[in-house]
Amino acid sequence: MPFARPALAAAFAALVLGACSSGSSDPLVGFGADPKLPPPQNSLIPTLNVADAVGWPQDAAPTAPAGFVVTRFAGPLAHPRWLYVLPNGDVLLAESSSEPKPPKSFTDRVANWLQRRGGSLMPSPDRIMLLRDADGDGVAETQAVFAEDLQRPTGMALVGDQLYVALDNAIVRLPYVEGRTTAAGPPVKVADLPGGPINHHWVKNIIASPDGTQLYVTVGSNSNIGENGMQNEVDRAAVLVMNLDGSGKRVFASGLRNPNGLAWEPATGVLWTAVNERDMLGDDLVPDYMTGLKEGAFYGWPYSYFGQHVDERVQPQRPDLVAKAIEPDYALGPHTASLGLAFYTAEAFPARYRGGAFVGQHGSWNRRPRNGYRVVFVPFSGGRPAGEAEVFLTGFLNAEGEAQGRPVGVAVDRRGALLVADDAGKMVWRVAPAP
Repeated sequence: MPFARPALAAAFAALVLGACSSGSSDPLVGFGADPKLPPPQNSLIPTLNVADAVGWPQDAAPTAPAGFVVTRFAGPLAHPRWLYVLPNGDVLLAESSSEPKPPKSFTDRVANWLQRRGGSLMPSPDRIMLLRDADGDGVAETQAVFAEDLQRPTGMALVGDQLYVALDNAIVRLPYVEGRTTAAGPPVKVADLPGGPINHHWVKNIIASPDGTQLYVTVGSNSNIGENGMQNEVDRAAVLVMNLDGSGKRVFASGLRNPNGLAWEPATGVLWTAVNERDMLGDDLVPDYMTGLKEGAFYGWPYSYFGQHVDERVQPQRPDLVAKAIEPDYALGPHTASLGLAFYTAEAFPARYRGGAFVGQHGSWNRRPRNGYRVVFVPFSGGRPAGEAEVFLTGFLNAEGEAQGRPVGVAVDRRGALLVADDAGKMVWRVAPAP
């Protein structure tokens, strides 16, 4: 959409051409338990370098390591985002999207432009699909609408015969009957979650406690570094916990700018989350991360990053909170947009994958060179990251730097294959050992 005034157009061009610096081309820069953090490069003008979403050519697919095959489990779909594998092997898929809205400022225009180019701006499908591979050939022959007219659903958790779903402003539950391809009744609200009118990070994820008595909920911040006022960050940048009926809601861990993936680490039973960190401190700062959560812990946002590295842009400062900030367990690279998180507890993959974590990296919009646009694997031992991360699924960027797809949620299916939701590519991919 053209800008109304030449001054705005000139400013927009300055943004696009913006930062002259470029980050490391090492695909695993800023990874690890003790990543090298460069000095911050404060900038009022962000680098804009989103990959144009073009979709997948016929018969094309991402690339997995030798010994694996990648197939189209389901598609084409409408902006597939999040996956949940049911006990009977059926797969639920949440389809939701950022939506176009009238821009109120120049920043809004830039955000709309970025999201549209990256394939993230569209009328939200607002539904959950049920995918069924009854004959076991790795392709879902059934793609049924399980529930619709849900306000931007993401996280899902089945407890007994109730499916809990995180919307962009609430948690609802739907009655579930095994084998049915549709919900057995209408949604019932369980609890409100922080929502509009800003709702900057609207994606909410949930996971049930192992004993099925509580729900843990991710809620992202309403800003980059609190610039919309900390009064708009109540119960945000946090993982919340509540009872199944919504009562007893409280903050479990805070200072997490935009947590998304949630998974129970299989060896220790600790809850881990994948977190998107802040922008505009340089191409190689700040790394996204995953971390085991400690109840009552504070992880720094917005006052510090990766432990007690103070973000001097935030005013007023809070040295008292910075002194409490816990360093996260494992960095996942700068501006990777790490979203999906799944521990591998099946046995189909080679033994070295067992107990390790797969992470869906949606991809950068503000870094040169681009980063993410892949699925990575982090090996674990004794409940802790052990060894170097590896790039597991690639090819989402083509030779021209365009986005054929962008991975989001990841899950392990009942047969031990890895499922990857690809919103820009409108697919769910399945990665399995080669016959």
